[in-house]
Amino acid sequence: MVTTTNSHINGVDVDQLVETINHIKEDNDLAQFEFRAKSTWEKGGESRTEIQGFYGAGQENTSREEPFVVEGDEPPVLLGGNSAPNAVELTLAALASCLNVGVAYNAAAQGIEIEDMSMDITGELNLEGFLGLNERVRPGYRKIEVNYHINSDASRDELNDLLDYVQRTSPVQDMLSNPVQVDVQLQ
Repeated sequence: MVTTTNSHINGVDVDQLVETINHIKEDNDLAQFEFRAKSTWEKGGESRTEIQGFYGAGQENTSREEPFVVEGDEPPVLLGGNSAPNAVELTLAALASCLNVGVAYNAAAQGIEIEDMSMDITGELNLEGFLGLNERVRPGYRKIEVNYHINSDASRDELNDLLDYVQRTSPVQDMLSNPVQVDVQLQ
């Protein structure tokens, strides 16, 4: 969906974006990425996940000198200490981040300037599934709703087209919308 190369738009180096796309078109092996995380249970509902290296663009990436740390916990009503968001809240944050990146990058590629952008995102789930009380109830979100607020030079139709495109190409939305193979094993 790249239509322009106008240096920096929305904080995105569009020339570099186009160059990256062209490299991947020439060698699709560069599109293969592997992201990794290491998580440690602390106590109760608390966990600590470290994210640092990953493989992408044909090589191991060691650009992060220190790992990012993501803390997780549960609210008191779910027996936690309320020291951090819980996993389903972090899932909403991951979706929000992915959609925001998608909108900003694709808008920049189209020459659309965004002055301000935010979203309200909510997810609905029923604990009966998680607690194993009702096998007909799935343990995860049954519905997620995203409401964008975008101040831009683009028309409403252009923004709706942009959001439709981003929804189709968002890795996190895809993972939430389609089954993903998850292999769990004891080492």
